[in-house]
Amino acid sequence: MRTINSKLITDTVRALCIKANIELRKDVLLALRRARKKETNSKARRILDIIIQNALIAKEKRLPICQDTGMVVSYLKIGQDIKIKGDIRKAILEGIANAYRDGYFRKSIVQDPLIRKNTNTNLPPVIYTKIVPGNKMDIRVIVKGFGSENSSRTKMFRPTDPSSLIEDFVVRVVRESGSKSCPPLYIGIGIGGTLDKAVSLSKEAILRPVGNYNKAPHIARLEKRLFKKVNNLKIGPMGMGGKTTALGVSVLTYPTHIAGLPVAVNISCHATRDAGKVV
Repeated sequence: MRTINSKLITDTVRALCIKANIELRKDVLLALRRARKKETNSKARRILDIIIQNALIAKEKRLPICQDTGMVVSYLKIGQDIKIKGDIRKAILEGIANAYRDGYFRKSIVQDPLIRKNTNTNLPPVIYTKIVPGNKMDIRVIVKGFGSENSSRTKMFRPTDPSSLIEDFVVRVVRESGSKSCPPLYIGIGIGGTLDKAVSLSKEAILRPVGNYNKAPHIARLEKRLFKKVNNLKIGPMGMGGKTTALGVSVLTYPTHIAGLPVAVNISCHATRDAGKVV
């Protein structure tokens, strides 16, 4: 049995929140550069140049990639052979608060969704935990801005509905979001489980590197069809037209009830931000 001090969790979460806010994921940056090479629309090329330059400046100057430094979503895979010394939830909260204070990041969380009073700490986050074999802990944080989050949607399909209706739904969500969600997008889709599980899967789907397809052949084919259909909308970078409305589409599935087919679409903007570490 390995013991992990809660201070290690606090320090790790702090570092990951800062990294996620100022360093664009390598796979996302690579996808942006590939899109720039393929783009023929002059306005779209210019926007992609600015987005790439912004990411490079943010990393160099240690500044936020986006002014919306988001709501933190934390994923923890906790080894069953670990003993944690201290309060794990308190450790996570402290790490986030320290990061947003030390990084001078915008604090965007309100304590009550109706009264709307800012907590001034960017707390609380959303925390997901999973118990796994081993004596290590995998910590990952997503920094989710709400320009794209507000464009996300969910729908309960009938189990007899063909996948073409799901594809139509996803394309409609992207079309209706237009430039509001700051394209080019990374689109996460969750299919199956219960309503809440599908939504959770759609958020988790954007953790997969851009361009990596689902291992199930029929789901990989769905991802490729959706990617083509979404880009055929020609909304383009920041709504300026062109070939790149989306950088990628990632689908995760889960077993579901015989009477259900829940589908959730999580829209993530070009500043798809997360960071992880195993301790």
